[in-house]
Amino acid sequence: MGNSYAGQLKSARFEEALHNSIEASLRCSSVVPRPIFSQLYLDPDQHPFSSADVKPKVEDLDKDLVHRYTQNGSLDFSNSLTVTEMEDDEDDEEMSDSNSPPIPYSQKPAPEGSCTTDGFCQAGKDLRLVSLCMEQIDIPAGFLLVGAKSPNLPEHILVCAVDKRFLPDDHGKNALLGFSGNCIGCGERGFRYFTEFSNHINLKLTTQPKKQKHLKYYLVRSSQGVLSKGPLICWKECRSRQSSASCHSVKPNSSVSSTVTPENGTTNGYKSGFTQTDAANGNSSHGGKSSASSSTPARPGNYSLSPRPSYAAGDQATMFTSGPPKKRHRGWYPGSPVPQPGLVVPVPTVRPLSRTEPLLSAPVPQTPLTGILQPRPIPAGETVIVPENLLSNSGVRPVILIGYGTLPYFYGNVGDIVVSPLLVNCYKIPQLENKDLEQLGLTGSQLLSVENMILLTIQYLVRLGPDQIPLREEFEQIMLKAMQEFTLRERALQIGAQCVPVSPGQLPWLARLIASVSQDLVHVIVTQNSLAEGISETLRTLSEMRHYQRLPDYVVAICASKIRGNEFCVVVLGQHQSRALAESMLTTSEFLKEISYELITGKVSFLASHFKTTSLGDDLDKLLEKMQQRRGDNVITPFNGDLNECVSPQEAASMIPTQNLDLDNETFQIYQPQLTVARKLLSQVCAIADSGSQSLDLGHFSKVDFIIIVPKSEVLVQQTLQRIRQSGVLVDLGLEENGTAHQRAEKYVVRLDNEIQTKFDVFMRRVKQNPYTLFVLVHDNSHVELTSVISGSLSHGEPSHGLADRVINCREVLEAFNLLVLQVSSFPYTLQTQQSRISSSNEVHWIQLDTLEDVGCEEKLYFGLNEYSKSLQWGITSPLLRCDETFEKMVNTLLERYPRLHSMVVRCYLLIQQYSEALMALTTMASLRDHSTPETLSIMDDLISSPGKNKSGRGHMLIIRVPSVQLAMLAKERLQEVRDKLGLQYRFEIILGNPASELSVATHFVARLKTWRGNEPEEWMPRTYQDLEGLPCIVILTGKDPLGETFPRSLKYCDLRLIDSSYLTRTALEQEVGLACCYVSKEVIRGPTVALDLSGKEQERAAVSENDSDELLIDLERPQSNSSAVTGTSGSIMENGVSSSSTADKSQKQSLIPSFQSPAASVGLDEGVSAGMAGAGEALKQECDSLGPQMASSTTSKPSSSSSGPRTLPWAGQPLRGCRGLHAALPPIVILSKAAYSLLGSQKGGKLPSSSSLLPHADVAWVSSLRPFLHKDMSSEEQSLYYRQWTSARQHHADYSNQPDPASGTRTFHPRRLLLTGPPQVGKTGSYLQFLRILFRMLIRLLEVDVYDEEEINADHSESSEVSQSEGEPWPDIESFSKMPFDVSVHDPKYSLMSLVYTEKLAGVKQEVIKESKVEEPRKRETVSMMLTKYAAYNTFHHCEQCHQYMDFTSAAQMSDSTLHAFTFSSSMLGEEVQLYFIIPKSKESHFVFSKQGKHLESMRLPLVSDKNLNAVKSPIFTPSSGRHEHGLLNLFHAMEGISHLHLLVVKEYEMPLYRKYWPNHIMLVLPGMFNNAGVGAARFLIKELSYHNLELERNRLEELGIKRQCVWPFIVVMDDSCVLWNIHSIQEQTSQPMEAGISSKNVSLKSVLQHIEATPKIVHYALLGIQKWSSKLTSQSLKAPFSRCHVHDFILLNIDLTQNVQYDFNRYFCEDVDFNLRTNSSGLLICRFNNFSLMKKHIQVGGQRDFIIKPKIMVSESLAPILPLQYICAPDSEHTLLAAPAQFLLEKFLQHASYKLFPKAICNFKSPVLAIDCYLNIGPEVAICYISSRPHSNNVNCEGVCFSGLLLYLCDSFVGADLLKKFKFLKGATLCVICQDRSSLRQTIVRLELEDEWQFRLRDEFQTANSSDDKPLYFLTGRHV
Repeated sequence: MGNSYAGQLKSARFEEALHNSIEASLRCSSVVPRPIFSQLYLDPDQHPFSSADVKPKVEDLDKDLVHRYTQNGSLDFSNSLTVTEMEDDEDDEEMSDSNSPPIPYSQKPAPEGSCTTDGFCQAGKDLRLVSLCMEQIDIPAGFLLVGAKSPNLPEHILVCAVDKRFLPDDHGKNALLGFSGNCIGCGERGFRYFTEFSNHINLKLTTQPKKQKHLKYYLVRSSQGVLSKGPLICWKECRSRQSSASCHSVKPNSSVSSTVTPENGTTNGYKSGFTQTDAANGNSSHGGKSSASSSTPARPGNYSLSPRPSYAAGDQATMFTSGPPKKRHRGWYPGSPVPQPGLVVPVPTVRPLSRTEPLLSAPVPQTPLTGILQPRPIPAGETVIVPENLLSNSGVRPVILIGYGTLPYFYGNVGDIVVSPLLVNCYKIPQLENKDLEQLGLTGSQLLSVENMILLTIQYLVRLGPDQIPLREEFEQIMLKAMQEFTLRERALQIGAQCVPVSPGQLPWLARLIASVSQDLVHVIVTQNSLAEGISETLRTLSEMRHYQRLPDYVVAICASKIRGNEFCVVVLGQHQSRALAESMLTTSEFLKEISYELITGKVSFLASHFKTTSLGDDLDKLLEKMQQRRGDNVITPFNGDLNECVSPQEAASMIPTQNLDLDNETFQIYQPQLTVARKLLSQVCAIADSGSQSLDLGHFSKVDFIIIVPKSEVLVQQTLQRIRQSGVLVDLGLEENGTAHQRAEKYVVRLDNEIQTKFDVFMRRVKQNPYTLFVLVHDNSHVELTSVISGSLSHGEPSHGLADRVINCREVLEAFNLLVLQVSSFPYTLQTQQSRISSSNEVHWIQLDTLEDVGCEEKLYFGLNEYSKSLQWGITSPLLRCDETFEKMVNTLLERYPRLHSMVVRCYLLIQQYSEALMALTTMASLRDHSTPETLSIMDDLISSPGKNKSGRGHMLIIRVPSVQLAMLAKERLQEVRDKLGLQYRFEIILGNPASELSVATHFVARLKTWRGNEPEEWMPRTYQDLEGLPCIVILTGKDPLGETFPRSLKYCDLRLIDSSYLTRTALEQEVGLACCYVSKEVIRGPTVALDLSGKEQERAAVSENDSDELLIDLERPQSNSSAVTGTSGSIMENGVSSSSTADKSQKQSLIPSFQSPAASVGLDEGVSAGMAGAGEALKQECDSLGPQMASSTTSKPSSSSSGPRTLPWAGQPLRGCRGLHAALPPIVILSKAAYSLLGSQKGGKLPSSSSLLPHADVAWVSSLRPFLHKDMSSEEQSLYYRQWTSARQHHADYSNQPDPASGTRTFHPRRLLLTGPPQVGKTGSYLQFLRILFRMLIRLLEVDVYDEEEINADHSESSEVSQSEGEPWPDIESFSKMPFDVSVHDPKYSLMSLVYTEKLAGVKQEVIKESKVEEPRKRETVSMMLTKYAAYNTFHHCEQCHQYMDFTSAAQMSDSTLHAFTFSSSMLGEEVQLYFIIPKSKESHFVFSKQGKHLESMRLPLVSDKNLNAVKSPIFTPSSGRHEHGLLNLFHAMEGISHLHLLVVKEYEMPLYRKYWPNHIMLVLPGMFNNAGVGAARFLIKELSYHNLELERNRLEELGIKRQCVWPFIVVMDDSCVLWNIHSIQEQTSQPMEAGISSKNVSLKSVLQHIEATPKIVHYALLGIQKWSSKLTSQSLKAPFSRCHVHDFILLNIDLTQNVQYDFNRYFCEDVDFNLRTNSSGLLICRFNNFSLMKKHIQVGGQRDFIIKPKIMVSESLAPILPLQYICAPDSEHTLLAAPAQFLLEKFLQHASYKLFPKAICNFKSPVLAIDCYLNIGPEVAICYISSRPHSNNVNCEGVCFSGLLLYLCDSFVGADLLKKFKFLKGATLCVICQDRSSLRQTIVRLELEDEWQFRLRDEFQTANSSDDKPLYFLTGRHV
């Protein structure tokens, strides 16, 4: 940042390129050569740089100000600073180069006893200028008096004497380093350090003292001898703009302080131009009424709305500032990357004028002056006197584009100039962070010098040519490309020698050189002293010019000043350019006010009188009268007749068309894309609910209600109502009854008008009163009028201001937990800013049609803005997007004649004349044909001739878009008058489409519409535009914005010729073309399908047409024949060669009758050739309709008057009904103004039209002028992220208040707000109505749960158990129960595919039956949907008030409140110490015992058997869970009725963090890492081992307290994580039918089930207790016995004391419970199942055992065939693919499928089961297993006389001996399978059990599981019995 010039060398290569380029252009022969230079920077098709985020680094942030960045010239700098305040800014700026806070500076304490008062030195002498200004001060030679600023006394200056060698010269150079100064208070001399001096004069700094920062001014004596503040000391080069003390005169200032924009180069200066702009835009606090009368120059700037006082009386001294506000100027130290402070642009002296001028002519903000201070003289060079009558003399109102440097003041006739900040931000290069620079391809050092900027600007203007106007966005891209190019060069040339930069001396001739190729369109004026000279010169020349002399379009004024460096600005003199620039500065509301002002004040009278005559010079009104008289009373026939045929009005009114039932718009259908988007919306709502932010609890709601808020448009309200009624959504959501829904729909749609507040309050009351209803507030077209309430209260007469904000962003809406806000918009850009309230993840974008695979089956295709742009490349002679060149030429001529009128007024008058004359030309005055543009003529011809062709009388709709309501009314009146006088009032209707009013259609047209529609009620009226389907009409659509109304398929023309350069934002422009967007049938676009990305899908359809390929290249010589189309036409060549080429109604359905495909039905179609007016050249016009299959729906088509000869059409009956979507609906033809056409039509390949690079919306501003380009093929998601990074809301925008948190930079989003975006007319309404429907279905679904509903298997009700108990007993009686036999059969339906357990009964069962039912494919298990009750167990998705304490901690801090405790015990089974970890939340510590120090976990507390507490259950509940951290039903709060209980989750080590995140309040028991891959057997084994160890510890602990060991409660509950509901069943006595009694079931809580079971008498004698599985088939038969002694599963009370010696098999993955139950029973222990309770298990798709995907250990390729179970084993040491899965898992999976291989004799042979000793393994459902325990004294099934078909020995222990095996008999050929841990133990087992005596083994019968040796495979051997 220092004083060096080094920075300039960097730009040297650029100049060299420039020299060469200019030389080349001079030698070039063409008129405007394309220099290399422009190829480098100006070519729009250079490859775009990465669009990654680029954020400006706001350097040197102003510390005391809140910065408001504004853009594009709206004056919203929200801070008004006096000059003194500005200087303070500078203080801070220089402090450091980053925006880090200042480093506190520690000063030495003042010496004891010295004075420390501010403004006095330490000796106590006053140093303040106010006290010393009259004193004579002696200073030594070589010293100067200077003023120092103290931060504590901002209003005072302290006087010091400083040696001038240490001060800089006038150029900011040559100051010696160091300091030498004296105190003029006490006279102390020789301070050599500024630090020391600043201490002495009590500056009391918090930062390091620097002379540059605190010595501010030279002090000078005035002629009266008063010492006063002089010029600034020029520390940095020319900081102060003053070169000597002589120019310290002040520029007079109005009462409002001059404005400085924030120190971040994003502000545009100001918006001069038009006074009466809303104060909402921060422009003028006086609403622009200039009551000022003074001759002081005004200064543009905003008259701030901020609360800072401007100048209070006491501040007046500060007004005498020295010179203009200083500005750090980039041009003075080109190498430095510091952004300059915003431009303070002085502009004109305001003439006193009363408010008679229109807005346009007062381009300068004017304010009354309050305390006027005596002005000082202004240096002559700084002012410009605007010549009188400038506009009248020259016909041009010049626009001055602020360039680089300070503009002069303007005096005199300032109303005739406009100052525009259009390009000012392009020259303020923002400071960017390095990463942003890298993304843009720049380096920090390489920014453009002023000289380069000037040359680039000139070159840009040269390239614009005579037609285009400068666009800020275009120029920004050029600047960026120039910088990128620079950076590339710089890198390339780093090694080479440096080139010489453009010196200021070379600049003038280089500039003139570039301008010289512009054919005099660009002039360059170079002056030496100031810009004022150049501007004055230009204005003078302009005022003296004669009309015939040719003006340049642009004059570039350059001031090459030695002192200031180069400055420049551009004066725009081009008629077209200056008007377009001036008009584009107005917002839509402003220019509409301007137009109404011009109409009200009668300024248009000249124009109106000009149009009183026709183009031929006749008086229009007289002519029309004459025609009316000639025709008499008769009118032209309404339809089915020529324009020459007349009938009486009575006859015309009573003519009835043929009924043509086309009830298409009555049927409401939801199409696939709409469904998809509705689902996307729903999944986004679910994502909000799942996000853990607690902002939405879907489980809470059982109903959906909604309200739709739409902009203020009557038609839109009716249209939305129609959709709601047709969709039936009110009935589907249960909001209204079927009969009343039609009337009641109205309360669901609310318009944003003045009554909204009351309606909305009613809605919000409903929201508050129904907390269990989820309300959806749909804000449709949410981009319209999104202004803030605050700006609304200040706006003038705009009642709609801030209404949406007041509703959507009010506190109640933000806070209501049961309200979702869905904003819907086709142009969402204004909602996507840095301040957006909608999170980008909550945006739902319409699906890209080309990504839909099934686009082939969609009947219709969306034809939107991109398709319109692409259609220009189709090459059809009559494009869908057109620009009427002839019309534009006429407009330009008129605009030159009427420079004071707004161009829209001129355009509108011309358009009215065009349509009027076209009507006259087509009916009576053929001579007028040559004076209508061919475009207008063909539209009108089509409109009025098409109803005449047939009896149905249907025709087309033409929309003329006239934004100004007054102009629209004028147009309607004029056109209606012409129509009526010509007798066409029954031929077509003219409708004013005013959003504020309903449609009004003449009664005879309503009757016609009713006839077409068929059975409409008597009082039916058209309420929406769609109701006008088929009506020949002109709709004059008015209003500021189109509001999303849908138009009928009969819309054929969209006339947007009035939409001109005032529409230079993306939203404004695109929403106009959005009117024409629609769905079209694919057949229509057969030819150009390629353009619609449908290539390849269309071949089979295209085959129908014989000449589909040449339809694109129409041969004009021969009549075009289109075999699949029948087209009535009047397209002959007419008198002046303009084709009327009207064709049949495009909305008729395409016939499917085969005869149409035969040539017999084809008709020749003349192609009209239009010879346009001389100016238009020979344009070919052929109606685009001939492209598609068209039909007229009459038997004969009468040729119209201009037809070349009668022609009848063969026809065959009515079009077939029911073929919806096959209408030959072509997209409407859109006629644009030239400005709009160049933006929408000029795309070069790619998807986005170039309108997409414009500012997205008038209410937002670009954040930085350096930003990546918006790519052509960005998806709407990427565009959203782009806009969110690069645009910010303006001050009057509703989101402006939603600023990011300044400390953290985090954005605040409203969590329950979504944005649905999709192109216009794509079907968003249908989509969100469908969303409401499926949201409701989902809420209902959330209250339900799928539970397994399966009958018990292997049930045998034939004989009741020998010992039964009486039915009513609540608990089993231990005596009788122990006598019951154990039922070894497994009844749980989940085991239906498992091996049966052998019982004696099984031997008698017929095998086939079993086989039938057993051998089946793995099936889908039966489930049924149940409503959840208040006693259900829940997963993480449930949130409610009661259990949220239980579920989650209140603050994040508590996550650390749970502590981790290790717990170690030794396990005899594992043969080693086991270390488990407990994670215990603070709130649960009471359940545990810790050591005295409180650190070590000793045991888990257990209750006593004798405890009786109704508010607790005694047993700890253990739930093993895996893979279900979200879906496991681990929330038992409601199931336990909220009572205290001890619940432990048992999780694997690697899953612990997930479970801990979702269940922070649960106690976790974490299994050791070695069990990460283990199955459920390991979890159950460890739960049981741990519990037994804990029981012993607790017994020991309580024994010391005198409690007997057997009194400690020995039970635990082990339950699955899918248990959801518990029921109690009782049998109802039915006296009448004793046969079958009914069952009553009731849902009960888990608490009551457990408390009941725990109360069982003598419970400690039972080993296992459980309940049965619920099934809808539960019969009283199965409840006959209240208790069964059988298997229990899923939910068990386990007595760990009794089962101490029975263990779960910790290796097991499947059937571990059956295995354990069999072992428990064989040990003689009791297992009891309570049959009057049942358990419902939820069907959970994720987690549990399903998670092992068996993959090869080493993946060879990705796409491998699935691995079959038989590949899970292999021969030892073989080359088999090894698998990455646990050995035990592979073994169990293999055995399930290998019964045919292993035990062939046992298949379906239940008499001879497989003998399994000490284990139950599933070996397939075809096999029975006989379980035998090897333990002495065990209870075993009686197997005398049984011959076993196989023997299964699995990891057998020492209890299994050879003697035991010899007791059993085996079939001949029975097979054996011995499974062991490793090969050696396998061999030892064979030997120990003497197996080789009876079994025969072969070497090849040894196998291993397919694991690598690291994974410890299991080995097994098979053999055959001999």
